[in-house]
Amino acid sequence: MMYEAKNFEHLLGLAGFSDIALNTHFTLYQGYINNTNKLLDKLSSLPTDSPEFAELKRRFGWEFNGMRLHEYYFGSLTKTPTPLDPASPLHQQIIKDFGTYAAWEADFKATAMTRGIGWAILYFDQQGNRLINTFVNEHDLGHLASCQLILNLDVFEHAFMLDYGTNRADYITAWVSAIDWLAVGERFTV
Repeated sequence: MMYEAKNFEHLLGLAGFSDIALNTHFTLYQGYINNTNKLLDKLSSLPTDSPEFAELKRRFGWEFNGMRLHEYYFGSLTKTPTPLDPASPLHQQIIKDFGTYAAWEADFKATAMTRGIGWAILYFDQQGNRLINTFVNEHDLGHLASCQLILNLDVFEHAFMLDYGTNRADYITAWVSAIDWLAVGERFTV
């Protein structure tokens, strides 16, 4: 089975994001898909006891997670955002775990401002029955085991430098303004 890119061209014209930046980001996403497919193909022909097999297995997590994390990222954006419904299970959980939506948003933005490249991610820990904002530095390292990814923000430079230069805070604000809370809410299952 070969992975294929999802079409996110409907995001072109998104407020706060230039088409040049979005198309550049889409190209990067396609690269993760291409490399995931290449690695799967190459791994199928290698002896499992070879050093090359081991190294490509290590690399696979980076490429696969790069593909999936971008799908979540693009899938959480819309040109017609609506606020998170206060009656939704996700909003209720945010209130339970952070006190207010504003407190969650402030914590998420602070998480996204963590120095370095990576992802700000809102996870749901089903075992602990709580939401957690965390910073993941690499695609394949630092994810919270067994937690459900609810929302993620790409804070690698390619996501914002074309439009915002080094002003990551304005990029984060634009991104928060474009969240598709209906799509994100569907990811949340208790």
